[in-house]
Amino acid sequence: MELASKYNPAEVEEKWYEYWNRHRLFSSKPDSREPYTVVIPPPNVTGVLHMGHMLNNTIQDILVRRARMEGKNACWVPGTDHASIATEAKVVNRLASQGIKKTDLSREDFLKHAWEWTDEHGGIILQQLRKLGASCDWERTAFTMDEERSESVLKVFVDLYNKGLIYRGVRMVNWDPKALTALSDEEVIFKEEHSKLFYLRYKIEGEDGYAVVATTRPETIMGDTAMCINPNDPKNQHLKGKKVIVPLVNRVIPVIEDDYVDIEFGTGCLKVTPAHDVNDYMLGEKYNLPSIDIFNDNGTLSEAAGLYVGQDRFDVRKQIEKDLEAAGLLEKVEAYTNKVGYSERTNVVIEPKLSMQWFLKMEHMAQIALEPVMNDDIKFYPPKYKNTYRHWMENIKDWCISRQLWWGHRIPAYFLPEGGYVVAVTEEEALKKAQEKTGNPALTMADLRQDEDCLDTWFSSWLWPISLFDGINNPGNEEIKYYYPTSDLVTGPDIIFFWVARMIMAGYEYEGKMPFKNVYFTGIVRDKIGRKMSKSLGNSPDPLDLIAQYGADGVRMGMMLAAPAGNDILFDESLCEQGRNFNNKIWNAFRLIKGWEIDETASVPEASQKAIHWFESKQNEVAAEVADLFGKYRLSEALMAVYKLFWDEFSSWYLEMIKPAYGQPISRAVYSTTLCFFDNLLKLLHPFMPFITEELWQQMYEREEGESIMVQYFQLDTYVDVPYVRQFEVAKEVIANIRSIRLQKNIAQKEELQLQILGANPVAEFTAVIKKMANLSELTSVETKAEGAASFMVGTTEFAVPLENMIDVEAEIARMEAELKHKEGFLQGVMKKLSNEKFVNNAPAAVLDLERKKQADAESIIASLKESIAALRKQ
Repeated sequence: MELASKYNPAEVEEKWYEYWNRHRLFSSKPDSREPYTVVIPPPNVTGVLHMGHMLNNTIQDILVRRARMEGKNACWVPGTDHASIATEAKVVNRLASQGIKKTDLSREDFLKHAWEWTDEHGGIILQQLRKLGASCDWERTAFTMDEERSESVLKVFVDLYNKGLIYRGVRMVNWDPKALTALSDEEVIFKEEHSKLFYLRYKIEGEDGYAVVATTRPETIMGDTAMCINPNDPKNQHLKGKKVIVPLVNRVIPVIEDDYVDIEFGTGCLKVTPAHDVNDYMLGEKYNLPSIDIFNDNGTLSEAAGLYVGQDRFDVRKQIEKDLEAAGLLEKVEAYTNKVGYSERTNVVIEPKLSMQWFLKMEHMAQIALEPVMNDDIKFYPPKYKNTYRHWMENIKDWCISRQLWWGHRIPAYFLPEGGYVVAVTEEEALKKAQEKTGNPALTMADLRQDEDCLDTWFSSWLWPISLFDGINNPGNEEIKYYYPTSDLVTGPDIIFFWVARMIMAGYEYEGKMPFKNVYFTGIVRDKIGRKMSKSLGNSPDPLDLIAQYGADGVRMGMMLAAPAGNDILFDESLCEQGRNFNNKIWNAFRLIKGWEIDETASVPEASQKAIHWFESKQNEVAAEVADLFGKYRLSEALMAVYKLFWDEFSSWYLEMIKPAYGQPISRAVYSTTLCFFDNLLKLLHPFMPFITEELWQQMYEREEGESIMVQYFQLDTYVDVPYVRQFEVAKEVIANIRSIRLQKNIAQKEELQLQILGANPVAEFTAVIKKMANLSELTSVETKAEGAASFMVGTTEFAVPLENMIDVEAEIARMEAELKHKEGFLQGVMKKLSNEKFVNNAPAAVLDLERKKQADAESIIASLKESIAALRKQ
């Protein structure tokens, strides 16, 4: 195949992805090899690829491709999540644009629209992942609401209910007035807000005085059923045993006493609204207070409020402030900063609300899932997240698992005509249980009513590592035994409670073991000035646009260069440009090698022998370092090590050392060894940059149809000639110094130079290499260097390059004198500081040491320049 002069990612990427798919190279079936399993964190079925997905899936693909090349049976299972709240909101919005309200539809009709939406959008993100090079086993693609997963979810619900772990009851929940559903605590995000603190006057019954209450939510006074004071509060002793009148509402309520009230906050008087505050609810339970729910589900005031009925809660807050003021019942208003809970999905302020919901008891679940993480049976990378995990587990609350939605897994509970309910996976089982429970064999399905609610989306995805291998429906089947536990989970720390912790719970509950061995937490992708990427800020590039511009390999590399585990990624598009440039570097290096003419009989030059021995050790050393970094999940450092090996060691040094003179052929032995090195480099790079490495690997030799670099077993020799590699670093330093002298003195590369070594020669082993790379006629050991020679130190050895007839003496003296003047001025500034008594007495020791080092360095350079100028003047 003719190799194009320029690398064209678009052409290469499409071709090889189609080739990998056609030959089913991503496919996995259980066999005798060690399994390596990764399950994709299922993106929302509504979603499109964003930068977070790019990062997460690039990391997964790197790990999976690396495992394949280590000879493991790599299985990366893709899929999507039905995302109850997000998807239902999208469907409702689309119907609204067509003039249809959800409330006008039956459940069945609404679900038809939801499935249409899912069929339309469901595969988009998975198609986009192909552009990135994701090597998922697409034949295994799953959906949290497909038949297998749905059956698993219902079976688990019934099982947990039968174990007494699921219960139904009226509890205070987080209510989302936009999505019209309950949320779990984890779905509430607290934001700091500048609010107001309202001081309201509650008239003391039968007296002229007032008790003053401070509240941020005056709109809830219609639900007040008591006032509470701390019995130990000296300033409110006069209120003990009294009753007060709720302002505007005129309801008489008792004053109760409880240590819960903070004496220092506000006036020490607390309004108690059991239906609309978690802590008030607990007080209400404790003192048997009535509960008045003043809100409709959509956040407007209900008939029970008696005032402002049908108005939105925030409009009421503005109006009630005016009305209280007019009635003389508003003492004062202060600015106040507090934390307000928002729905993670709809970004509206949540409303604490008493509601009949289904809950899962979490105490048992937390017990089985805490120890494995604390003991490092399951390892977190970075480990700092263990503390976050422990804190949540030790303070866990029961999980509200019901949602007032239609899109999702419908709760398998069926209500009986005379009250009570049965729980069953299928309608047939439910009817049978209902007949047994009621003792009425004549009952039919028409007599039963299934619960309207759906299960929380996370109640399906917590089974993901198990349900993907059908472990719930077919316990102990061949696939669950082979692929479970999975190997690595790559996810964001923001879903450590939602998903990671709950998968661990489900894993131990249903498989008796961990769901995965390692969890790699990615950071949040931010822009280069540290802002979180978002559509609203307009600072988030479209990943597909980046791929079109820089190629998938370039973007993958750009992401990974900035992606240390657990730390936020400061993404800059210039990193993708660096990735693209690296692609070009690899391409051009290959074209250079393939362009050489080969001499079958030529012997191997000494410089090439040295280069081969050195690079073989160097590549082995870096390969071992990369393996170690992969073991620690330090993937960006692993990429950097391979990048430097290719760019610096291979391209800048090795290729230059073995490159034949212009127009001359290369020895067959050197050529073959060089291709072998290039092959190793491609394999080291392949997990990071799959497309260009496949293209060049296929171009390297004639390949059979179906062969691919991605399934090549790869392991390098562990032998490293450490002294030789270290010695070569000294030789590189010598060459770099000679090149600097050429640059400073403006001496052309074609001009041969001599090199003098004062004393013993530490780089005698590499004479042939140094001569070639620095274009030297000879290296000689001398007692004294030539007059006017340019010298430099490497370690403790002085080297000198004689310069007679090589330079324009007058121009060189002028250059040195200018440098001398600059250095003397610099030294003067340093001395001025050091002679300032105030500075010397007050500066930290480290600063003083630095200034004294500057002085010593400057004095040394000045002395050297003066010596060199004097030597040149003698010529």
